[in-house]
This record gives sequence, C-alpha cells and structure tokens, in this order.
Amino acid sequence: MASYDVIIIGGGPGGYVCAIRCAQLGLKTACVEGRETLGGTCLNVGCIPSKALLHASHQLHEAEHNFAKMGLKGKSPSVDWKQMLAYKDEVIEGNTKGIEFLFKKNKVDWLKGWGSIPEAGKVKVGDETHEAKNIIIATGSEPASLKGVEVDEKIVVTSTGALELGKIPKKMVVIGAGVIGLELGSVYSRLGAEVTVIEYLDTITPGMDGEVQKSFQRILKKQGLEFILGAAVQKTEATKTKAKVTYELKKDDSEHTLDADTVLLATGRRPYTDGLGLDALGVEMTEQGQIKVGKDWQTSVKGIYAIGDAVPGPMLAHKAEDEGMAAAEQVAGKHGHVNYGVIPGVIYTHPEVANVGETEESLKDAGRAYKVGKFMFMGNGRAKANFAADGFVKILADKETDRILGAHIIGPSAGDLIHEVCVAMEFGASAEDLALTCHAHPTYSEAVREAALACGDGAIHA
Repeated sequence: MASYDVIIIGGGPGGYVCAIRCAQLGLKTACVEGRETLGGTCLNVGCIPSKALLHASHQLHEAEHNFAKMGLKGKSPSVDWKQMLAYKDEVIEGNTKGIEFLFKKNKVDWLKGWGSIPEAGKVKVGDETHEAKNIIIATGSEPASLKGVEVDEKIVVTSTGALELGKIPKKMVVIGAGVIGLELGSVYSRLGAEVTVIEYLDTITPGMDGEVQKSFQRILKKQGLEFILGAAVQKTEATKTKAKVTYELKKDDSEHTLDADTVLLATGRRPYTDGLGLDALGVEMTEQGQIKVGKDWQTSVKGIYAIGDAVPGPMLAHKAEDEGMAAAEQVAGKHGHVNYGVIPGVIYTHPEVANVGETEESLKDAGRAYKVGKFMFMGNGRAKANFAADGFVKILADKETDRILGAHIIGPSAGDLIHEVCVAMEFGASAEDLALTCHAHPTYSEAVREAALACGDGAIHA
C-alpha cells in the first residue's frame, strides 16, 4: 500500500493540472486515471480533436470560397476522410504523450485504473488500496442522455462518436444548439453534409448575449446550417444505416419527422461520479447530481475535495484547471483563488464567438445602469483583408464608474481577443483604460480598442 499527501481521481484538465501543481508545491502526488491515455474527455474525445477537425474543415472552406479571390487558382482539394481522422488522432497523441512526460518530469505517479473511495483517506484502484492525506475528485462529466434517444455511437452518436464516424453523412440532425452541437455541426456542414439543428429553446447558445445569439444564428444559416427552434425531440428510430427523428413544435404541439444518416445528441453533459462510493461516504450532492463544495473546494467530508465538471459552475476545461490549481494551493496550506466572474467562454466555429462577464440581459435583470460600446469587424482593415469581417466586439461598462462588466465578441480570433478584456477585468480596469492602450496596426485586436472607445466619445473607424 502506497501512501501519498494527495491523490487526484481523474486525469483530465482539472485533474492533471491539479496533480502537477501539487507536485510543484512539494506534495507527494498520485493521479488515478482509467483511460489508456491521460487528458480526460478534453484531450481524447473533446476540445482537442474537435479543434483539429474544425481547423481542417475551415481550410477546405477557405480553399473552396476564398482562394480564387486571392489569385490562388486551381482545383479545390478533395476530402480524404481517413487521413483527416488520422491527423486528428496524431494531434491527440501529441498532447496526451505531453502530459505523460509532464507527470514524469514532476514525479507524479500515474495509478492506472478506475478509482473509488472506500473511506476517507483511502483510494482503491483495482485490487490495491492507497492511503492519502487528501483526496481530490476530478472525474469530469459525460454526455447527458435524452428520453427516447438511444445512442449507439454509430448512427445516433454523442460528441465521442461524431469524432470518428465511418464516413461523412449526407444528412445530419443535431439535437441541441449549444457549443458542442454547433461546433461539430459546422465541421460536417463544411465537409458537405446537410445539417439541421433542433433546439428546445427559442434561441441558440442558451445564456449567451441576445444580440450575439441573433447575429451568430444568421451567420451560421448563411453558411448552410438549418435551425428548428422551440422544438422538443420525442424519439429517434435507427436502422443499420439511417435514423428518423420525431420532434414536436412547442408553439402548436404539431409533430414532425426528419430523416438523417447521422444524429448527434448534443444536449449538454452531466457530472460523472458513478462508482466513487460518495453515497456511502456521506458526501453531500446538489439536486443536479453535482458534488457540493465550500469556498476551499472541500466536500462535506473532511480531506476530500472536488473540482471541475463534477462540481457546480460552467463545464469548461479552463475552469477545471483554475480550480485544480486553487485546490492544490489549499491542500498545500496556501490560499487558492478562482475569480468566477472572469471565466471566458468560446465557441470555435468560424467566426469564433467569445464572452466574459455579464450580458445585457443579466445586467437588465439586476437593474444595473450600464453603457454599451460596439464596433463591427467590417471597420477593421485586417479582418476585411482576410475575408473575416463578419461580426463585432461589444463591451459593457458601468454607466457611472466606466468599469468593464463584460464583453462579447463574434468574429476572427474571438477566443484569443477576449483575453485582453479578461485581464482588464481582473485588474478592475475601465473601458477608458482599454481605449487608451496602444494596439498594433493592423490587427484584429484594434476592434477591441474601438469598442472600448465607443464606450466613451466614440470609435474612430465606425
């Protein structure tokens, strides 16, 4: 039986980052992971492989639509699907092997297998039980199920199956207009599939700024995605090669069907805590099946902590990483901190969509006085040159103090641009602070400065 200062259960972004930070802080650390590779959902069947396919399919889109305009003449490339999947797998392998190397470098022990907690201070992996002064649960999440929809990962798939389809479908139905559904829907749309997205709510990307929702849907529609909103999926019926989706429109209760080669179930994710033995330990849970934690990420059982998708909050890899580092600091007797008001969200379609902080809707609901600074990418020289002028930057600032309260970007490199606003918000900056900061020309980032200027006397290029 090995004894550790801390054992982390789960080797995803929250777990492996937490393990490395614990080791850096001088703690004897082990990480339990049952997959053949480290990195969890994100690196193996989530963020990383989906970005590889988004990148590849975007290159195809550029070749088909924009190369000729730039004087790059010739036949558009044909799609070798097997090679595209091989490229995706190569990207995954490079990343997961990198984490293995980091574990060795930081002297983190990888306990291979699935973990459970028979009692406080002990973690069982396979037939072996290890002792730990502290246990951190970082078991992540799994795709949520939907009544009437039976997943076989061949015809009716989750994001996992959608990343390794045998062939590109002619018709794809996506259930759910959230991040996963729209990203993977975009991939297959660019590769030639007819994609229809069915969403229960009346808007896409629930919780996002309303103006961004409308603009984003219009752009995706222009790219070929079809949307059926305010519709409740009743069931899917799959044969060996096809599926039928039955849905009901909420406005008039009318029933409709759609045929598809592939159905992607993308209705969100749920915490994965099965088999840990939390009930027997008396660990308190929320009604949504998440683990309840205090400000120090400790559960109701002393010495057992939890982070990431297993606890309340946005199910984002970078939120899990932040919590992983903060929990490591707590266990090491230091002060861990996560600013939940400055956690960005990104959708990696083209254009990208990114947000941080408050939306106009949340500010109105709270009765707060605010002002809006907005700048269209149409006025940005670099964006126009790169056929990327769709979208805008929108900054929300306090009407009295000018402090930045939130930002919403739809446009080129939105996922990177949002971070200068994150840093500004972390330091309590005003929109004027951002407006007075020199930005290199010509860059996409000038659009952020212009939006900040628009919070004051006005943008220059609008």
